[in-house]
Amino acid sequence: MENGHGGLASLAALVLLLTAAACTSADGAPGPPGTPASGRSAAAAPPSGDAAALAAYQAMWGDVVVAARTSDAGHSRLDDHAEGGALQLLLHMMRANKEQGVVTKGQPTFAPVVTKAGASTVVIQDCADDSRWLQYTEDGSLKDDVPGGHHRVDATVSKHGGRWLVESLYIGEVGTCVQ
Repeated sequence: MENGHGGLASLAALVLLLTAAACTSADGAPGPPGTPASGRSAAAAPPSGDAAALAAYQAMWGDVVVAARTSDAGHSRLDDHAEGGALQLLLHMMRANKEQGVVTKGQPTFAPVVTKAGASTVVIQDCADDSRWLQYTEDGSLKDDVPGGHHRVDATVSKHGGRWLVESLYIGEVGTCVQ
């Protein structure tokens, strides 16, 4: 796909292919474009389940950043914090990037907040910025000169035994949120 400017831009393009495979928000629909992720007040500390779900979500992205450096769908960490549709989306992204001969370098930034929490399921909304997480060709040059940007991300994180895992992931196109 030609839309792979930043790491999330590539992933957002792939979301269209995998939407039917659980790549939607918890209520089954992405939010409207341009909807910012709302922040929590500094005084409201999340309960431990919320904190554990947020930690799993952030750890999943850490795993993705490491795997994307080589576009390795077989990277041992990809399934450490993701399963189901979310894992399938990440694996597909790595395979597509490998086929295109690109790797992703740099570091995206995230601003996740819990929008709904239950005893074993937490819904997270994020405004991820991949403008410093760009794709490079095998010779080390930028894939193109189009920067990344801000993407709305909706994720569902569920508790399985004692572990929290991201199980669904929706990533909007560039410009679907603002930080």
